[in-house]
Amino acid sequence: MEEKNTCGCEKALEGIKCDAHNCVYNSMGSTCHAPQISVGPHDAKKSTETVCATFKPKTC
Repeated sequence: MEEKNTCGCEKALEGIKCDAHNCVYNSMGSTCHAPQISVGPHDAKKSTETVCATFKPKTC
């Protein structure tokens, strides 16, 4: 059974891979369906210091 996209956004962001399976915008395994993404903080010096500010947890 194919998992439904719960965020209401039909198109995946091309080239964006997301491993946060509990995010409402991640409904197809490793694709992001957010209308846009925001990554921060602005003073990060390496990838381990960054976070996706667009993340919203799934409620079901």
